[in-house]
Amino acid sequence: MSRDRFTLLGRETDCHIFEGEGVRPVKEDDVRIRYRPVSVGFPAEIAGWRHAVQEAEERKEALGQPYRWNNKRFAVDRIVVTRTHLAEDPVVTITLQDADYYDFLTTSLHLDRRQQNGLTLRQQYMESRDPVDAPAFMNCSFGVNVAVETGRDGKMLFSHRSVKVVGLNSDRWNSSANEGLARDHDLPADGGPISLHAVARRALFEELAIHASDSLDLELLGFGLDLGNNQWAAFFRAVLPDLDEETLRRRWSRGVADKWEHDRFAFVPADPESVLGFIADQPAEAWTPCAPALFYLALVRGAVRRADGDAAARFEVEEAEQRVMESRGL
Repeated sequence: MSRDRFTLLGRETDCHIFEGEGVRPVKEDDVRIRYRPVSVGFPAEIAGWRHAVQEAEERKEALGQPYRWNNKRFAVDRIVVTRTHLAEDPVVTITLQDADYYDFLTTSLHLDRRQQNGLTLRQQYMESRDPVDAPAFMNCSFGVNVAVETGRDGKMLFSHRSVKVVGLNSDRWNSSANEGLARDHDLPADGGPISLHAVARRALFEELAIHASDSLDLELLGFGLDLGNNQWAAFFRAVLPDLDEETLRRRWSRGVADKWEHDRFAFVPADPESVLGFIADQPAEAWTPCAPALFYLALVRGAVRRADGDAAARFEVEEAEQRVMESRGL
């Protein structure tokens, strides 16, 4: 079963929006994460691939070469969306189990590697069936992506991933901040529930030096699936009413925990035409697969907050898209 791909400015991306349209956020209490402390399992042949991945990285480390260090992650077993009885608000249940970074590399680096049965992982689990129903070992990554708007000067923040980032999306424009769920950071020691909102706040602090004491309007807008790389993502919009570009850049100059992940930033007026114009002015291949979808949802949500009705908000963003396409001959 094929899934539709998000299209913006005449460009089809590899991102499928699984839930959310930007009009209404998913309430924090309506995200229910179930965690099963059971390690993800591979078929025997793919388990051999994983062993080879680990050996290769350990060999690089022993030789003093750049290597990918392993860390504890989560695998997505399933995501289920239902609706509340009266308001029909979305209720999202996510079931997670144990995985690590080498588990993720095993599938992400070998999606097009042919197995003994003659099929690639992509053919067997993503093209011949609904990719949303892929087994957990194919989903050993769940990322939180945040679109940030500064309130004092009304700008949207775009971050460019450094070439030093080891992974599938280095050297590309991305969300303002993004973070993968990690067991060491995001699994509460007291046994409490995992919070995607808490992961988003961690991303803002570690990558952008946005402190817990800063005023923050944080909303979960939806969920997406990168069909090219088979990665799940949560989409957030964060408005910082008391911060501006100058303040953030001054903070970054004094040090940021994960400063190395980005090599440059762009602050763009947060109106739909300016944001879509910036996206259009970068080549399609210069974007991570789901970043355009994230910023589109953030624009719609911003328009909803300003407008009288949902339809008017969507129309405002669509009109801006049309103007951008006409001005650039797209």
